[in-house]
Amino acid sequence: MHSITTKNGAMSVNSKLTRRRFIKGVIFSGAAATTGTGIYLAANAQSGQSSAERLITLNVNGRERRVDVLPTETLANTLRYKLNMTGTKIGCNRGECGACTVLINGVPNYACSVLTQNVKGKEVVSIEGIKDSNGTLHVVQQAFIAENAPQCGFCTPGQVMSAVALLNSNPRPTKLEAAAAMSGNLCRCGAYEHYLNGVMRASGQLA
Repeated sequence: MHSITTKNGAMSVNSKLTRRRFIKGVIFSGAAATTGTGIYLAANAQSGQSSAERLITLNVNGRERRVDVLPTETLANTLRYKLNMTGTKIGCNRGECGACTVLINGVPNYACSVLTQNVKGKEVVSIEGIKDSNGTLHVVQQAFIAENAPQCGFCTPGQVMSAVALLNSNPRPTKLEAAAAMSGNLCRCGAYEHYLNGVMRASGQLA
């Protein structure tokens, strides 16, 4: 490193050389920070953690399934495109329509808004998992058919899962309680009354 002597005899670092080194350091650190590799290395250097495990075990419909999952992959995509459970529909893909509703530990969730990595160790139930072992449709499915609830049918799996969750926790809800529980499921065909009547029928309150 070069230096110069000032008039008062003090020593100072060569400003040109220091500036060049400083700029090089800034450019390098800036490039690292703005790339995926830089972010990854920085994050792991600070936290000491490794990247998320890709091959994980999921409990889906009572079965353990090994599946290769990306860190940012949603449960809806895993169910449909990795496990071939296409009954779970993807409508809005932003947590608004409810077509992708599944049960996670008994609670209805929008699968498009849940990362698959976050359901490890939890019980996931999709529309494929609610029928009896002999293939008999769930009482909610039967009731919805009896009330002509499905129109185009796209929202039906999500409607069914919300209704199942409701009746599991409240076997004889009022119609207002059913409406509140089903309010997160949109129906573009406008068959809301049919779905509510289906819930009432499934609960034994409508013959």
